[in-house]
Amino acid sequence: MESINKIITQLENGLHEEALRGYEQILKSGSNEERFLLGEELFHYGFLEEAKNLFKRLLEIYPEEGEILILLSETLIELGEEEEAILELEKINEHDQSYPESLVLLADLYQMEGLYEVSEQKLLKAKNILPDEVIIDFALGELYTEEGKFVQAIRCYERVLETENEIAGVDVNQRMADAISAGGAFEDALPYYEKALDNKLEINTLFNYGFTALQAGFNGKAIEKFLELKELDPEYYSLYMNLARAYEREENPEKGYQILKEGIQYDEFNKDLYFYAGKLALKIGKEDEAEKMFRDALTLDPELTEAALTLNKLLLHQERWEDVLEIVNLMEAGGEVETRLFWDAAVAHQNLENYSQALNSYENAYNFYKDTIDFLVDYGYFLIEEGKRERAVEIFNRLVNKDPSNLEYQDVWQRLTDDV
Repeated sequence: MESINKIITQLENGLHEEALRGYEQILKSGSNEERFLLGEELFHYGFLEEAKNLFKRLLEIYPEEGEILILLSETLIELGEEEEAILELEKINEHDQSYPESLVLLADLYQMEGLYEVSEQKLLKAKNILPDEVIIDFALGELYTEEGKFVQAIRCYERVLETENEIAGVDVNQRMADAISAGGAFEDALPYYEKALDNKLEINTLFNYGFTALQAGFNGKAIEKFLELKELDPEYYSLYMNLARAYEREENPEKGYQILKEGIQYDEFNKDLYFYAGKLALKIGKEDEAEKMFRDALTLDPELTEAALTLNKLLLHQERWEDVLEIVNLMEAGGEVETRLFWDAAVAHQNLENYSQALNSYENAYNFYKDTIDFLVDYGYFLIEEGKRERAVEIFNRLVNKDPSNLEYQDVWQRLTDDV
């Protein structure tokens, strides 16, 4: 096969024009063995159209040869011609030695199209022919995982792990761990992540291990893995939120806050990092920094209701009534307003002596908070101050019914009733 070796050497040395001239000669007048071997090599080097032409030429002579149909189909898949690949695979006779492989390829193609039931049928048929073939078990595991059928997926991966730890470059322990974790058995997944990392240190596996440890409540282990990941790849954005959460659960919000600030340096447009950083800043008493974080989050997403509500809670505590209304107006400009903001606006307007606007905001909020005692207290005393005693009677009557043991509510209600 001197001619084949020459073409391969030319390809390796970047002499593509010379190599393609040799290819044309073999396509036209080479032996079938040369066409077959060159087709395999060209496929390997990424010359897919040329490989396809060689396999098609061979099929003119051997139209039912399963091995060639498989090679052609794999080439078509790489070219993005999946429908044509399916047509070629369907030509393979069930008595052909390549038939089980064709079923696995077909299953993969149907899975890509979201036809999971058809894909499963193909794989189970292949499994019936080759019951001990772990590649089929692995393919079934992948299919069931994608479908969210984690119990079935775990059984398939278990069969693979009886003989193999790796299939087609994929660590089966890692797949098993992911399936167990996705099924909610977080602690049971951890030993499989350990095995996968023992086999190969891979950043996605490391993150999934840390995340699963966090879900299982092993915060120290989660911190250990996330820090290891941060050392390997500080731009792995997802680690910062989860590492901060682990530190918070370990009652170290200060460290969590610092981690989030690090994450923001790498992922400066992530509104969730700013919001969580604001919450932790509040927790450690850094109100100015918390406000800045919340405002930055709202700059990135003016409709981030959670940030607006938490910021307003801080502003109300600081009695910064104008700033409270600024946030309310910002949210109103974005469309639908979170109902809590009506209450915030009512309190702010009341303290700014904008009494008619306060009354309007209280009325808007009442529809949503008429069963909330704290709101009813705010609203009730506002109504008394404004001389709206009949309405105040209604509100304190609700308070008495909700908390009959509260003597203050009873006393206010009684006095209001006597006056009316």
